[in-house]
Amino acid sequence: MNALSIHTKVRAALILAAVCMLAFSPRVTMAQGPTPASKSASQPQQEPSSQQQPQQPAPPPASSSTSGQAGSSSSSGKRGHGHANDFLLIGTVFNDKAYAFPGAHVRARRTTEKKFRWETYTNSRGEFALRVPQGEEYEIVVNAKGFADQGGSVSAKSGISEETVVYRMQPATGGKK
Repeated sequence: MNALSIHTKVRAALILAAVCMLAFSPRVTMAQGPTPASKSASQPQQEPSSQQQPQQPAPPPASSSTSGQAGSSSSSGKRGHGHANDFLLIGTVFNDKAYAFPGAHVRARRTTEKKFRWETYTNSRGEFALRVPQGEEYEIVVNAKGFADQGGSVSAKSGISEETVVYRMQPATGGKK
């Protein structure tokens, strides 16, 4: 009976692995599956090459838009800034009893600005992540109902691509919050 339960667990793991492989396989591969059924089965060798040709016309629209500006196409194609040089603020928020604090409101702004430009909420484990541009100083403020605001500043000038912070919320003193 013990060997049967191990066999059942191994079989379930193999089935799960197969489902994951299908679910996470590239969409191109998944798109190729239905098309051979719609075409004749006598030419399976030619179908992949004919399906690869529709993939190649996708780049020409990008090159046709760059024909007007051949030199500055990569910078003009991006509206704001690329995320390659972003700074990642990673953090965890705990309550006063050191338990994870889900649903806390996390906001960030440049220290030179008044308005908060980036915000998020902590997940079920009290974790959050914010992506901000590098080269600035940022102020982070964490707030939640019934707790005093917690915060601090983080420098994104050092060349390091991320910073990890931890905040411990304290119950608000005084009146309603």
